[in-house]
Parts: sequence; C-alpha cells; structure tokens
Amino acid sequence: MSTGFAISSFCLNDMSLEMALDRLASVTDWVEVMDEGCHRLEDTVVLESFDLRYTVHAPSRGVNLASLLEPVRRASVEVTVACLALSTEVGAPVVVHPGYFAWPRDRKRAEQQFRRSLVELLGAAEEISATFFIENMGDWEHFLLKTPDELSLIDGAEFALDVGHAHQNHVLPAFLEVPISHFHLHDNDGTTDAHAAVGDGTIDFSAVMAAVRRTGTRPVIEVGSFDGVIRSIAALDAL
Repeated sequence: MSTGFAISSFCLNDMSLEMALDRLASVTDWVEVMDEGCHRLEDTVVLESFDLRYTVHAPSRGVNLASLLEPVRRASVEVTVACLALSTEVGAPVVVHPGYFAWPRDRKRAEQQFRRSLVELLGAAEEISATFFIENMGDWEHFLLKTPDELSLIDGAEFALDVGHAHQNHVLPAFLEVPISHFHLHDNDGTTDAHAAVGDGTIDFSAVMAAVRRTGTRPVIEVGSFDGVIRSIAALDAL
C-alpha cells in the first residue's frame, strides 16, 4: 500500500529510526522525521539508505528560540541551524517551533528574542539554501503563535499549519484562510492535544483538505500510533 500523504515518524518514536523508516516505507514514500529521542539525527546515513523523500521536524524539547536567557537562545539557534544544514543534504524542508516564555509579563521580551532568532535562521537558511516553516502551537501555556493574530511574528518565514493545535485553540477556520506552506494532520476533541487518528475527534477534515488542495502541498499525518496512521489514511481517502 502507498498513500498520497506524508507520515511523521512520531507514530513509531519508541523504536530506532531505521526500523521506523522500514515500516513507514510500506505505506508512504515521504516521511517527516521527528528529530528527537530515538530518531535524533546525527548524520544522513540511515535516511539515504531508503528510497524516501523527507521533511524534518527540528528538535523542540530543550530548545527555545524565544528564551530570555541569551545563551539558551543562541544555543537553540545553533541546534536549529545544524538541523537545517543536515536536512539540506537530503533535500528536506524543516519544521520549527517558535518558542515560549516562562512568565506572562515576559511575553513581549520573548517575542523580541524570537524575532532575533528568526532573523538569524533566515540568514542561515539563505546561506545554505535551506527551507523551513514555523509551526503554530497548541493550547500550551506561555507558547507563542497560537492564533492567527500572532502571524506577524513570523514575517519573512513560511507557515506550517498544525490543524490539531489550531482546533484545540478554536481558531482552525481562521488559520485555513492564511497562506500555508506545510500541514500537520491529526485530530482531537478541542480540549487536548491528543494527536488522535483522523476521525477520532471533532475536526472538519473536509475543510482542511480543501485548503490542502488549494495549496498543492503534501500534508503530513502526525498521529501517535501506527494503527492511527492507517485509520487516518482510510478516513482521509474517503473524503
């Protein structure tokens, strides 16, 4: 079986990247590698051993591009640029999280720090011919870019719409109207970031897929289990 959807390695994040890619190659020709944990990328050897196309989700746990602690912000940029550089070796665009702040009163300063990081990332990406997208966040306290009103934060960068995050924040219809370069597809009931299979929550995927078709992009199914991937493919193919 082969599908018209890309699949995130997140669904098999408890096994080695090689084992995960071998299993995913049975259902897709395009994988988004979650560059964390068992799937942390140190080189491209495993990626190049499969006849697959890739996108890469940059490290986000322990990384904060909006950190008010300048050494942490600089290190976060360094980690992300390293991910960009590695990903260009296999022609893979990269998805990046915008960062967070520790206290509500720090939001404006965190936005300024993120903008500094974004300028540095855009410069590095231009220098090495890399492509990256900034992803909207779920309803997680103190994270940036949760609503369309915040899209001015990423001026100059391309946008990755995570439909599950948008639905959890009750702003999915508005996000579907903005320019989108990349999609993450997963479902939830509007209260938790469940990364559930498509059809297991309350998202209107007919509207989502209409937006996908308008952009002509290859959406990524980013659910929490391999069984959920298979059920999501069936549900989306039925639309």
